[in-house]
Amino acid sequence: MDGECWSGEVAQDVPPSTRLDRYAAEYLKLLSRSQIKARGLEARINGRPVKVSRIVKPGDVLDLCWSNAPPAELIPEDLPLDIIYEDRRVIVVNKAQGMVVHPGAGNHSGTLANALLWRRLRRGGTGDSGLRPGIVHRLDKDTSGVIIAAWDDGAHAFLARQFKERQVRKTYAALVRGAPPARRGSIESLIVRDSRNRKLFTAAPLGSAAGGRRALTFYRLVRAWEDCSLLLLRPKTGRTHQIRVHLRRLGCPVLGDPLYGGGSFPAATLMLHALRLRIAIPWGPPEAGAGKIRRFAAPLPERFRALIRRLGEPLSLD
Repeated sequence: MDGECWSGEVAQDVPPSTRLDRYAAEYLKLLSRSQIKARGLEARINGRPVKVSRIVKPGDVLDLCWSNAPPAELIPEDLPLDIIYEDRRVIVVNKAQGMVVHPGAGNHSGTLANALLWRRLRRGGTGDSGLRPGIVHRLDKDTSGVIIAAWDDGAHAFLARQFKERQVRKTYAALVRGAPPARRGSIESLIVRDSRNRKLFTAAPLGSAAGGRRALTFYRLVRAWEDCSLLLLRPKTGRTHQIRVHLRRLGCPVLGDPLYGGGSFPAATLMLHALRLRIAIPWGPPEAGAGKIRRFAAPLPERFRALIRRLGEPLSLD
């Protein structure tokens, strides 16, 4: 499901006979009652799928997911794109920092989806693949780098299956505060929504009563300076804000990150970049169902290079 998720425990003071949909709307304030149906809320209680009419009990572990709210209309826009690769079935873009991927509240124009719809129509497509034409995965607004999209429904399904089955290899570069405890390592936790700010997430230990979804990130230290480091990261899972949350947990928040503790570093905006993507792309006609492994890369952007020059040492990411 392309949308949002929430995980956590039902509060101890929930009144008896409270339905799940009422709890989500009135107590958690995630969605209104009408939005719950319109946006296809899917629910699990203690790991088992349930209907939204199910009664919740104190201590129940909830996992809720729902689709994004579509904008009233997606307008094709001729926006500049840094295209890494394109064929008749897929396109790979080096997304600029500051570009929103999907339309949403306050972002109905200027998004990657607007640009792709324009390009799809220019190619002779009908734009009938929905409001988010071909987009399979996402990057945060201020994360730059490699992102892939599909031009037809078959290619979209082919790519999406690999993300779902964790067959895609994604590598990110991050400039962070401080240095990790080892040159190589991993961070594994549950990712849960922050109870104090519903727009943020936090890491909880595996097996925690807080619920949440398991997340695993591998890291490698490339270079350490006096007060910051360059890391390469490979997320095995794909949770919202996963890398940013895990690096804060490691004690090395991303430089320029105002949400997770890396803000106020001189001249730094969010220093997180999707560097490489290894994925099988559909090969041949749609009915063939064949794929070919490809590796796509987006070089370090100028904001990284400028800060590294200030630090005074060249480096290689090989």
